[in-house]
Amino acid sequence: MREHLVFLLSGPMASFGGYAGHERRGSGPAPMRSAVLGMVGAALGIDRADTEGHAALRAYSVAVQPFQQSMPLRDYHTVQTVPTARIKRPPTRRRALERAGRAVNTMITIRDYRCDVLVGVALWGDGHWPLDLFAERLRRPEFPLYLGRKSCPPASPLNPEVVMSAGPVEALARIEIPEWLRPEWWSEQERGRYLVYSDPVDGFERPPSTEQMPSEPLDRQAWTFGERTVWHMGSHGSEHGDQV
Repeated sequence: MREHLVFLLSGPMASFGGYAGHERRGSGPAPMRSAVLGMVGAALGIDRADTEGHAALRAYSVAVQPFQQSMPLRDYHTVQTVPTARIKRPPTRRRALERAGRAVNTMITIRDYRCDVLVGVALWGDGHWPLDLFAERLRRPEFPLYLGRKSCPPASPLNPEVVMSAGPVEALARIEIPEWLRPEWWSEQERGRYLVYSDPVDGFERPPSTEQMPSEPLDRQAWTFGERTVWHMGSHGSEHGDQV
């Protein structure tokens, strides 16, 4: 048994990232490790330029589980880019556009979102900060919290709580979903329909299903991320990822 911090993310819209190209920003059904650690960092008041602070957050492990099926939404943006070969190191974007004149390039980019998001989060580890401090700051964050983008704030309090459980699957099952957030057809059995996406868990066997995801935050200023193994665990520890 160990301590886990659990909380609930809900919102009409969210964007949870993934592999991204210059013209496409996709979104998965649940936030990845980097998104959760970034949210906790915002709650603590860790500035994006605080490299050491963000590095310390990597000592914690994360698991997430959707509690209902979110719907995809795609948005299109028309943006202007400046040829870097012509405009080198402009002090501001406005100055770059002024210097470029008619040489700017116009392009369409794609942004993916998820609608009607309801996701449970579990976090654990022996890092610099105690989990009860995380819970306190998530209730009263230093910086605003977003579900992936500034246009996607949480629609309800996160209700963070520190619980004792054998692993993340059991911890996520302890999250209480307020009645007013549940769809009419929702029941407790609904949780079992969705996988738990988890960092590797000490003391548990590797489940048969895993994937590599760009979820390890390496540098918040440069927006660089490394791949990390994600376990697919069931709603019951005996199904996927047995404890040893």
